[in-house]
Amino acid sequence: MTTFFDRLQSETTNERAYLIDAPIIRSVFNGEITRLQYVSFLQNAYHHVKHTVPLLMYCGSKLNDDKEWLREALGHYIEEEMGHQEWILNDIAACGFDKEAVRISQPSFAAEMMVSYAYDSIARKNPLCFFGMVNVLEGTSIALADNAAKTIREKLDLPKKAFSYLTSHGALDIEHIDFFKSLMNKITCKQEQDLIIHTSKRFYQLYGNVFRGIESHPAIPKVIGEEAL
Repeated sequence: MTTFFDRLQSETTNERAYLIDAPIIRSVFNGEITRLQYVSFLQNAYHHVKHTVPLLMYCGSKLNDDKEWLREALGHYIEEEMGHQEWILNDIAACGFDKEAVRISQPSFAAEMMVSYAYDSIARKNPLCFFGMVNVLEGTSIALADNAAKTIREKLDLPKKAFSYLTSHGALDIEHIDFFKSLMNKITCKQEQDLIIHTSKRFYQLYGNVFRGIESHPAIPKVIGEEAL
């Protein structure tokens, strides 16, 4: 029997490929990434990860009473995701860059559009849209995070403490995706399922654009000392 989670993965195959095919991802696994690109990735991550808990709270506040079980599940996510943006800033500092410059920097256009779409789709359409974003971010972390961290560390000779965000999410999101799978398989309304599939497709494209922005227009924070280059 095909579950909704299986259908969600099957019907977003092309959009997932768009993300995975981003030039920066190919560069990582070819051992061609630079320190500036890695820090640019972290800067982009900071600007969307800092919205994770607010988005979880906002989504929960918009759910109807018949989704109380889902609202309770969001509480679990909130506990797990609290403070992850600070991990990213600490990784940036471990790379030799000014994390406070990143904290006050502006997000890239692609990152801002992805976050804006998340808030907008919850408000304008349905709070379940947010689970399209969850599907994309957690699925991508499992597929890429641990291997990317190992490859980048070997290539750039960075300390282990520069990878707390990537390494934690590779392992942590394996647990998260199992939890997410169980939640999605409780969504039995086809209209709601279709909505989550639709927004997953959008978020794959939006997140893919974030990665493509790293390659073409890296937003580099202030460097502390020339050795960081």
